[in-house]
Amino acid sequence: MSALLLPDMRVIERNWLSSNMIVFDNGVAVTVIDTGYDKHAELTESLVDAARIDRPLTRIINTHLHSDHCGGNARLANRHACEILVPSASFESSRSWDRNALSFDATGQRCQRFMPTGTIEPGQTLRLGERDWQVHAAPGHDPDSIVLFEPIARILISADALWQDGFGVTFPELSGESGFAEQAAVLNLIEALAPALVIPGHGSLFTDVGAALGRARSRLDYLRRNPTKHAAYAIKVLVRYLMLELEIAYSAQILDRLGPGAIVRHTSAQLGMTPDEAIGWAIDQLIAGGQLERKANGQLLSR
Repeated sequence: MSALLLPDMRVIERNWLSSNMIVFDNGVAVTVIDTGYDKHAELTESLVDAARIDRPLTRIINTHLHSDHCGGNARLANRHACEILVPSASFESSRSWDRNALSFDATGQRCQRFMPTGTIEPGQTLRLGERDWQVHAAPGHDPDSIVLFEPIARILISADALWQDGFGVTFPELSGESGFAEQAAVLNLIEALAPALVIPGHGSLFTDVGAALGRARSRLDYLRRNPTKHAAYAIKVLVRYLMLELEIAYSAQILDRLGPGAIVRHTSAQLGMTPDEAIGWAIDQLIAGGQLERKANGQLLSR
């Protein structure tokens, strides 16, 4: 798969806690796309150091500002004094560090404050490495998200708009806003771009784009018909993500972190539960699915 990448780019595949990163090297300086989660910021720095060799890191670009995509921004910027470019729709909330608008408080997740220096606008062209990349709006999972496309090699950096087996939680729908229609439009956009290679925000690179789009559309159709299934999926994702960060925790710790968040309040209401009931239900579901283990002392262990 790496043979399909351009010679001036390198993909660093991470995991579900930290997003994948793409490093571009134009022979003089380095740009990194997305920077993972706060917990992994030290590792992010080491990975970028290994990828950039001796060239300076001059620019960070974020596809969107969920915590798993921008958690290493502060550490890298503090060391390298590099630019940080964010989607234009997120610029003011990140400059003022509005944690609710940025979803960190709403999801019970952490991110060190950083200061963006500029914006990325849908419709503009970005020079990454030796090529020009198109910027496209990609609302759905996140209303402010963008994707990047190189039209000659037909490479798409899809963030969380398309994975090999789906896409990210459609967060606007959890708050009663439109998100499914926007996600459908993004899938149509990707089909029209006809990428030969997709670099997702999480998971492996893939070339079977038609099959991935088919799976994503099938899942989207199912969720649109069954919005409570989407809410149930979302609450499990939030609990699972927090446990990937904590690794070992008591249920009370999870309730303290997630319970006050607006997303959990909205999601649990869709399920006809209180936040505590919804989180408890999600924990039980994750234990039954083998993703969590409850130890004899009551602690939960991420598996």
